[in-house]
Amino acid sequence: MAITQQTGSTLDTAKQYVNEVYETVKKRNPGESEFHQAVKEILDSLVPVFAKQPKYQNNAILERIVEPERLITFRVPWVDDQGNVRVNRGFRVQFNSAIGPYKGGLRFHPSVNASIIKFLGFEQIFKNSLTGQPIGGGKGGSDFDPKGKSDNEVMKFTQSFMTELSKYIGPDTDVPAGDIGVGAREIGYMFGQYKRLRGGNEAGVLTGKGLTYGGSLTRTEATGYGLVYFTAEMLKTKGESFEGKTVVVSGSGNVSIYAIEKAQQLGATIVACSDSNGYIYDKDGINLDTVKTLKEVERKRIKEYVNIHPSAQYFEGCENIWTIPCDIALPCATQNEINEESAKILVANGVKYVAEGANMPSTLEAIDVYLNNGVYFGPAKAANAGGVAVSALEMAQNSARLAWTFEEVDAKLVQIMQNIYNNSVNAAEQYGHPGNLVVGSNIAGFLKVADTMIAHGVI
Repeated sequence: MAITQQTGSTLDTAKQYVNEVYETVKKRNPGESEFHQAVKEILDSLVPVFAKQPKYQNNAILERIVEPERLITFRVPWVDDQGNVRVNRGFRVQFNSAIGPYKGGLRFHPSVNASIIKFLGFEQIFKNSLTGQPIGGGKGGSDFDPKGKSDNEVMKFTQSFMTELSKYIGPDTDVPAGDIGVGAREIGYMFGQYKRLRGGNEAGVLTGKGLTYGGSLTRTEATGYGLVYFTAEMLKTKGESFEGKTVVVSGSGNVSIYAIEKAQQLGATIVACSDSNGYIYDKDGINLDTVKTLKEVERKRIKEYVNIHPSAQYFEGCENIWTIPCDIALPCATQNEINEESAKILVANGVKYVAEGANMPSTLEAIDVYLNNGVYFGPAKAANAGGVAVSALEMAQNSARLAWTFEEVDAKLVQIMQNIYNNSVNAAEQYGHPGNLVVGSNIAGFLKVADTMIAHGVI
């Protein structure tokens, strides 16, 4: 990638440079809309950095940071319970290792492709940097769908997947974790296969492990709890708290469940949540014990909730969950679940805060709606960084061969989320965008990685 080097420091030359890089990314990665979206959102935020500090342009940091260090794709053959041979595709993008080993989850979902994995891995660079932990950016997964599969089928698939992935990961190289479709069951099967292949117990190779074999207390709760801790800092800035607030949370997986739990503990009423089929509305407040039983134990659909709580309502389809009036919206389901129209409805219904628990759940147009209408917005790379932060703490415990208490890890998580918020606020103010957490988090995450890349030379 050859971009004309600019020596000036004006805003115009910085915009020109950033636009040139973005156009090159689109040409080099045709059809990868999710990746294009993630790159554009971050690059647009960095214009004031390049205007103020041309050293980053002169060292071609953008040209290097948008190009993965390594993208691995591989075949995953396995045999289902009927004896049929099935074939899926596996991915791992090792995007940037400037500040530490690649770190990022594995997603098992039919939508997974190169664009999804690259957008997630690119976002992970900056998210991981924001945590203050020594971890680089990576992501991976497969188009395998664990829904409707038996435990035996999931085991066979994950063992085949890890057989290939194991060639490229390690405690000091690349440390995967869970994501959509990859929970405790899948992590357990993959860790077992990795041990089998390696012939040793390298506990730090995966995070999100069970507590009996190297996992960390608070890791299960970390992303959801961290989201709420970050949102609490947003509220505090405005002189408010969760107490008495009405909240809508999309999704009903790990992030959603523990965001609901912590928000309820802080005095909020959560009135809606969803899964991929539809959503429930309970004006009296979601009964979290029921949701946990349905989703974590029985693996049933969220519509079963109304059979247990007849006063609640179930609606097919997920889009209209954002028509429910609320003070705080916490999108925790999947990318691009809130578009421009949904964002406008949220604003019209009086939403004051939006913080992202999923990765890139708001489109660029939706984010513009928030920012143009005074909604205080917490972007994913800052707001949902709690999960990977505690993954890094799990790695630290594995390296030291010890285990911290729940309270110790939770206290560290609170401090990390407060630091992310404060660093994002400070960066936004320093670069002329006070109160804009999108700009602030992108810049704060970028500077640490960029300075390290310069220190390492052209590699």
